[in-house]
Amino acid sequence: MRLLAINVILGFLSGCLSLPQNVVPVDGFELNRYLGTWYEIARLDHSFERGLDKVTAEYFLRDDGGVGVINKGFSAAENKWKEAEGKAYFVRDSQQGYLKVSFFGPFYGAYIIFELDKVDYQYAFVTSYDKSYLWLLARTPMVNEELITRFVQRSTELGFETAKLIYPKQD
Repeated sequence: MRLLAINVILGFLSGCLSLPQNVVPVDGFELNRYLGTWYEIARLDHSFERGLDKVTAEYFLRDDGGVGVINKGFSAAENKWKEAEGKAYFVRDSQQGYLKVSFFGPFYGAYIIFELDKVDYQYAFVTSYDKSYLWLLARTPMVNEELITRFVQRSTELGFETAKLIYPKQD
């Protein structure tokens, strides 16, 4: 019975790092170019971000060789900023946009960059271990409509429920 419990727990934990069907992490990823501030342009709703606007993610190098992340957003309903700090590490190698991220102790979830502006690192399409997670991140708080259309089209083709996207205010 104990072995079964351990296998179930290990299966659950590794499942949080799996790749959703048809989603492929970008290759040729350069972490140093990805570091810094990103603005959340669109997302699928989740309890940990519900009601937040002015959402940003700040990525920085950690002393242990990992990536630190600070997610921040403003709750108008509570009239206050909310912040979560996490850490991330590459799942395979540093040339692939496939990391595991943790905000809650030993539990990790996948952080998969499946499209990236490799010229200027100005936008990224990101998901996690299943298709209920989806973000469009950009270096600026506003992006052109063409990029949003591209994000929605590509995400729809991959099976994400883009009709449920939320576009947080960034002003």
